[in-house]
Amino acid sequence: MFEHLVRDALREDLGRAGDVTTDAIVPPGLPAKAALVARQPGVLAGIEVAAAAFRIIDPSLVFTVDIPDGGRTSPGAVVARLAGPAAAILTAERVALNYLGHLSGIATATASIADSIAHTKTRVVCTRKTTPNLRALEKYAVRCGGGANHRFGLDDAILIKDNHIAIAGGIAPALARAKAHAGHLVKIELEVDTLAQLEQALALGIDAVLLDNMDLPTLRRAVAMVGGRAVTEASGRINLETAPAIAETGVDLISVGWLTHSAAVLDIGLDIAA
Repeated sequence: MFEHLVRDALREDLGRAGDVTTDAIVPPGLPAKAALVARQPGVLAGIEVAAAAFRIIDPSLVFTVDIPDGGRTSPGAVVARLAGPAAAILTAERVALNYLGHLSGIATATASIADSIAHTKTRVVCTRKTTPNLRALEKYAVRCGGGANHRFGLDDAILIKDNHIAIAGGIAPALARAKAHAGHLVKIELEVDTLAQLEQALALGIDAVLLDNMDLPTLRRAVAMVGGRAVTEASGRINLETAPAIAETGVDLISVGWLTHSAAVLDIGLDIAA
């Protein structure tokens, strides 16, 4: 499902003339061994995507995984080993590492949140704030880091946000239209900013409520009001420092957009064996 993405990335990198540096310096067929090495601690994601980059350039390359996706790295840890034509290794290196570092960064960021709320029942989920065309991979990386996925796209579930409510003319008409449109397997979630909106939504019946940008006392009252009648999701500027207290209010989910749109790359390099 991701090979076409890797092929496109390789085509972008190779351009019109291919790897002119490697072609000029490395003799054809020269064998080499290399290792993908973590430069910092983190959680791995995307190892098979990286492997695909090397194999697309040269199927004869042997790629051996030392740390699988979801595994924890430490500085100097060998993630995978390569053996085959040196030119192919060097040509695929950057595309492979771009994917691996980016996805592992997402997994690492997710794990930091998941670890910080492990003492609660709350789960951390991602959002649709993803890199265009990389959503499936980025959401996979979230799962590698111990998180869960929110909806994959607009077709997964109905999420009524503030702009939908404004256009519909209120919560009641927005919910009525959503329920009339939805199939029996489609869940409906409603975003609320106030306890008054939450009270109205609960009276009308709802599968899940998105409690947006509520302070901790309000969030605790909201969870108590719901009383298990709907899934509760907290969102809004959640980070590693604020996540534990938010989870301790009893919400079922915390959604964190920056996991996929702003997580720092995990530094992983390729070292040619001497």
